[in-house]
Amino acid sequence: MEENDDLNPIPKPDSFLALHTVAEKLFNTLRKWFDVQPNVTIDLTEIDSAITELGESEMIAAMAMRKLQALHLIATPGVLTTTDVILAIINDLDRALLQAPSMFLERKATQTDWDKEFESLNGENDSLNFPIASDQVDPEIQEFQLQHASLHQAVQDVVEAAEGEIRFFQ
Repeated sequence: MEENDDLNPIPKPDSFLALHTVAEKLFNTLRKWFDVQPNVTIDLTEIDSAITELGESEMIAAMAMRKLQALHLIATPGVLTTTDVILAIINDLDRALLQAPSMFLERKATQTDWDKEFESLNGENDSLNFPIASDQVDPEIQEFQLQHASLHQAVQDVVEAAEGEIRFFQ
């Protein structure tokens, strides 16, 4: 790398530019799955104030949504960013996005009126809105996981484009 290479932004890989749309889809899915309100308040009263909040699925989703807003911005064509910023944001998002489908299913299971669901199985309207077999894949979760996986491909492409260095991207 020449001395001035870091001052000359390199083009963002297509897979990273695609995250502009991916971030929006993931953001909207998290809002829907966890009923995240448009404004979320965080408690900064003391250092231990976050212990309860950060264990709540809604707060985990809200914090991930904030990171998705940042990812959406830096994946916008023409917005200047750097390799380390890209890696930091995607790394921060990864754990929450990995856990989101299971947290969603757990939340859905605890909020389901199971008596009503069992009654509907005996009724004339047997239109089930959940997988019947344990190996059946929920298409909404599968789509979420595919979107999440695209973040990993983008990271790989960013690192390759930057040749393992911290570089500016535009």
